[in-house]
Amino acid sequence: MKKSIIILAVLCTTITIAQDGYTKGMQKAFQLWGEGKTVDASNMFERIANAESDNWLPYYYVSSINTIASFGEKDKEKLTQQLGKAQDFIDLARQSAPNNAEIMVQQAMIYTAWISFDGASYGMTLSGKVAALYAQALELSPENPRVVFSRAEWDMGSARYFGKDTAPYCKDVERSLELFDTFKAESAFHPNWGRERAEEIVKNCN
Repeated sequence: MKKSIIILAVLCTTITIAQDGYTKGMQKAFQLWGEGKTVDASNMFERIANAESDNWLPYYYVSSINTIASFGEKDKEKLTQQLGKAQDFIDLARQSAPNNAEIMVQQAMIYTAWISFDGASYGMTLSGKVAALYAQALELSPENPRVVFSRAEWDMGSARYFGKDTAPYCKDVERSLELFDTFKAESAFHPNWGRERAEEIVKNCN
């Protein structure tokens, strides 16, 4: 009995240490990202992913950092490298968490970055995929504010590109703000972004 208790105590201590290492690593990665040290943050998330192979979050953030850095990038070689890495890591995230709406939104963002870089080359092949991803994510998680907002922003961009009125999608952005008010992330490290951007768009709508 005493031996069993000792084994259990050692196991619990090991788990706690592992969790503390994960927590500290994630906090450091977010700190680096907040300081604008995107390469260092990406590398930190990547190291965490290597140690937490069943956890989709570090993979997701490596992908997210590299995707965000790609918007506005003019150098195709650099863009291809960044979005290639973003794709590799979102594929790994999907393996850990299939049918995850947050991962679907991130995949749609990768495609959008390609379209933003060269709409003539990538718009025809990727636009349908983006729309399909948002439709699937919305079906899976209709109360997720990022899903509702990201789809609305995509629809606005598409309408703007084709010279159509964007006003109908303002209601969807407003609805996303209502969802942001009640949304609670599963943990301190789960995706919780989008509200500020949604507020900015609503202001422009008005």
